[in-house]
Amino acid sequence: MNRNLFILLVLFISNSSLSAQNRIQDNNTIAWAGIFTTTKFNDKWSWHAEFQCRRVEGIKTPQQNLFRTGINYQPNKKFLFRLGYTHAETFPYGEYTLNSMGKQYSDNRAFEMISIADKVNRIDLTHRFMLEQRFVGKYSSASLTKEDEISYVNRIRYMFRMQMPLQKKVTSNHATYLVMYDEIFIGFGKNVGENVFDQNRIGVLFGYKFNEMLKIEGGYLSQIVQLGREVDNKNVFQYNSGVMLNTIWGFDLRKSK
Repeated sequence: MNRNLFILLVLFISNSSLSAQNRIQDNNTIAWAGIFTTTKFNDKWSWHAEFQCRRVEGIKTPQQNLFRTGINYQPNKKFLFRLGYTHAETFPYGEYTLNSMGKQYSDNRAFEMISIADKVNRIDLTHRFMLEQRFVGKYSSASLTKEDEISYVNRIRYMFRMQMPLQKKVTSNHATYLVMYDEIFIGFGKNVGENVFDQNRIGVLFGYKFNEMLKIEGGYLSQIVQLGREVDNKNVFQYNSGVMLNTIWGFDLRKSK
């Protein structure tokens, strides 16, 4: 228990130390909403799909639209493997845009994921590792209105999540719970620019479980994103913070049999 709390504390401190560095900062207010679904075919196989709508300046300006899907294999309650695909459309936002020409761009990814679940007393722990092969759209000229190049980039992600029931010893139906998580993104490969450290996300969410099929989670999100280029020979970091609201649906086709 103490070891896991220490890991989360270190991640929080690292997030704070990054924001204290003397670098170019771009601060944005964000609002993220997502729908996540899992459809069980049998005890081991299931299908995952999600859509996330991400906005900045409250909900005024689009930040990113993301669709992700994948096939899950779960040999037991502790391990889950996923193989899937993600499509994201990222829009120009903030003072320093992610795309150097200030344009919208696409990001198509294949990914492999493993999730490891554990439990310590009342707290559910999850370690999630994800490897992404990204095909990021680029423009060879600022006069173009459509991407004409592709840059291939690898990225690895690690998320540590803690979930604790607030009313009972377990997260039961019609009950609330607390979620805290931290996820770090690291880019690698020959096409990675300045952002080997790609981004970091910290979330503190309250959840409500209606039943085995439906949950909602909402709360605070902090996102640090490092741009892949320098501006005036300085690294640029976006510090985005705001709210997040997720709806989690589950469908079990085993019951229909």
